[in-house]
Amino acid sequence: MTTSDRARGGSAGVAVVALAMATIGLAASIASLFDYLGPSPTFCAETGCATVRESAWAHPLGIPMPVLGIAFFAAAIALGFVEAPRLRRALAIAGGAWALVLIGVQALAIGAWCKLCLVADPAAIGYALAVLAGASAVRFSLARGLAAVPALAAAIAGLALWTRAPGPGADDPAAPAPEANAQAPSPPVDRLPEFVRAAQTPGAATVVEIVDFECPFCRRMQDLLSAAIAQTRTPVHVVRKMLPLSMHPHARTAALAYCCADAQGKGDDMAAALFAAPPGDLTPEGCERLAAGIGCDLERYRRDLPAADARVAADTAEARAAGIHLLPTLYIGSAQIVGADKSTDELLALLDNARR
Repeated sequence: MTTSDRARGGSAGVAVVALAMATIGLAASIASLFDYLGPSPTFCAETGCATVRESAWAHPLGIPMPVLGIAFFAAAIALGFVEAPRLRRALAIAGGAWALVLIGVQALAIGAWCKLCLVADPAAIGYALAVLAGASAVRFSLARGLAAVPALAAAIAGLALWTRAPGPGADDPAAPAPEANAQAPSPPVDRLPEFVRAAQTPGAATVVEIVDFECPFCRRMQDLLSAAIAQTRTPVHVVRKMLPLSMHPHARTAALAYCCADAQGKGDDMAAALFAAPPGDLTPEGCERLAAGIGCDLERYRRDLPAADARVAADTAEARAAGIHLLPTLYIGSAQIVGADKSTDELLALLDNARR
């Protein structure tokens, strides 16, 4: 075998690696798009995945990030069969550099990791390294083209198995309350937490929410609950208990803002504003803007911050003493709901039953 033969063989081997990296990246991007567009996550329902999907980086220029990934990896696969080395190299360098930026964004800006992103981004980097190592074009044939379909399907199936979130109770009970998207059984009435029993209002359906305003699952539940409350003819009394999670950098600030607004009788309006605001806007300055927007007295708002801090601490202690380890958690009457998998119709039925 001549030196040139060995070089061509090595180049072809690297080309297969490049195509494999692009196929894995395409599978991860397709799986991620399902989670972005579906009513609930199909592949990755974990906290980090949800936090990344809810972040300001998830829709650059209004386009879901996975769409960009699909376009990149599809182009990479197509160029793997075309003699266009300069274009292939330019695409690889751009994609690898962007993947490094996205990894940095998750580490430094979002503070959370998405499993699917941790497949797609390294796949883009691996593809770039393979191309820069001299990956040549692979001769296209119908058999090779058809083989890509089961390879892509196998990669997606493997990701589905790997990213499948653990079921209820799989989390460490000693850890701070994580977010969840699972249902827990309702406890007997006499075993409800004291703060839930104390909140019950005669003649109304009482809703007690354990709230983290930055939690993406809490936000999803709030949309469902608001729709149910808008449809019911039953009077509804809502009580909110603050449980800001340490994994969310602005959750405590938002909780303080809610308590300050609630002290002025504007708790419902503030809750709606906090849930609607992008998580990155829940800074002290951003929360003050929201408070001003709903008509709060800002001087009193600032004076009330120490009392709000004490209320948040007390609410958190009550929730943890009650054994609440998953968010969102809410009580409609005596029914306990954990996670955001109830439909609006189911919540509506619970509201109607709570009054009876």
